[in-house]
Amino acid sequence: MNLADERLRALDGPSLTADERAVPRCQAAADLIQIGQYEAAREALGELWRGIGERPDLGGLSEPAAAEVLLQAGALSGWLGASGQVAGAQEAAKDLISESAARFESLGEAARAALARSDLALCYWREGGYDEARVLLKDALESATGTAERAKVLLRLTTVEFSAARYNDALTLLKEHAHVFDERVSHALRGSFHNHLALVLKQLGTVEQRPDYLDQAIIEFTAAIHHHEQSGHERYRATNENNLANLLRKMGHYRQAHEHLDRAGAALVRLRDAGLLAQVDETRARVLIAEQRYPEANEVIGRAVQTLERGSAAALLADAYTVQGIAWARLCAYDSSLKILRRAMSLAEESGALYNAGLAALTLIEEHGARRLPEDELLSVYLRADEIVGGSQDAEEVARLRDCARLIIRRVAGLRLNDRNFSLHGAVHDLEARYIARALDEAGGSVTRAAKLLGVGHQSLSIILNTRHTKLLGKRTPARERRKSIIKQLPKN
Repeated sequence: MNLADERLRALDGPSLTADERAVPRCQAAADLIQIGQYEAAREALGELWRGIGERPDLGGLSEPAAAEVLLQAGALSGWLGASGQVAGAQEAAKDLISESAARFESLGEAARAALARSDLALCYWREGGYDEARVLLKDALESATGTAERAKVLLRLTTVEFSAARYNDALTLLKEHAHVFDERVSHALRGSFHNHLALVLKQLGTVEQRPDYLDQAIIEFTAAIHHHEQSGHERYRATNENNLANLLRKMGHYRQAHEHLDRAGAALVRLRDAGLLAQVDETRARVLIAEQRYPEANEVIGRAVQTLERGSAAALLADAYTVQGIAWARLCAYDSSLKILRRAMSLAEESGALYNAGLAALTLIEEHGARRLPEDELLSVYLRADEIVGGSQDAEEVARLRDCARLIIRRVAGLRLNDRNFSLHGAVHDLEARYIARALDEAGGSVTRAAKLLGVGHQSLSIILNTRHTKLLGKRTPARERRKSIIKQLPKN
């Protein structure tokens, strides 16, 4: 860190009080966090920093200074935890920030308490708790007074709305408060405004088929990169490069997408930001899948998954699992793909990231619904996806939902004679598998009872399962060895 900063000079002077040492350190750390220099922020805090999620020593500090130290220790813990994918970091950060907000409230410092609550919301957002984050940010926005503080809270609220696929709400927020992001605020905040606006325009331009929105999104991303270069915020600049690459992927400009990802990746490797680098890898895997370069996509997304599994960013991990499931399906590793897509759904649901769970459900149907997903599960997954995505503002995902509905109708109705892939053998095979699966389910896995329901012998059904329908073997209970007669055969006279 640059110790020439005015507020950090002579902090070890013997005449300084504990507050006079702590407050400048917190102010310097807050400035450095704002431009993404988390390691420098850690150095700025000096002896106040004890590690990610660790409670600082508040001895000798006044109540306002103690609240400030707790806030910066908690905020930095959240950012470093996300950067390094440190397990449990967000929960520990929430504890520190919550205590800080409570202390500010008791002091009557409503504006500082509001800013603390916005940092608390970020912790929930990183874990996929969008509803909790939204409530905290709306509350913080009502109490924020300064222009910079309002700008920061507005950007964080926009981030949450975008993550929850509430794109029109996000666009309304940005348009109504665009005046806040003028020359009065920092380059870092102005860059984030342009980045958020670009993300929303990209999404709406894609789903509403508005090329003018897409062209404007490219302009906004470019402006964001410029402002973040001016602010020295390398992490945000890399994030902008990643976002622009995602847009170029959707537009089919794969070569340019890889160029932006290369620049983003190089910066994040230099910064040792494993969390953001994993997000860049996920975007690259999506580009490679679009190019039908499935082995390379599998290698890249596998690297991202390994990184994200170390942390607690459940929503990001669920998205990475979803991309990995697509790659495995395209490589014909069907069982692995089914397993990881189911895991993506459950992980997102458990963390409260429902929209991410809905996207995983749609992918599960798209990749496996035509044949491999059992009918009862297929219907259950679709109903859950419809519950989550059906009311979304994202027309693209609603269109995917409708395509999945058509797939299910075709699956339930069976193949028709004029279908391109129709064959009598295949149709009979599918029908046989459908009734056997249903009989095993109703019989609780008992082959004997299932055989009676189907009107065939136990041995016949066992042969059919072991030869024509091995994928259904998992539905049966383990076969028991038949006992031999204890009566010896009598010798003939």
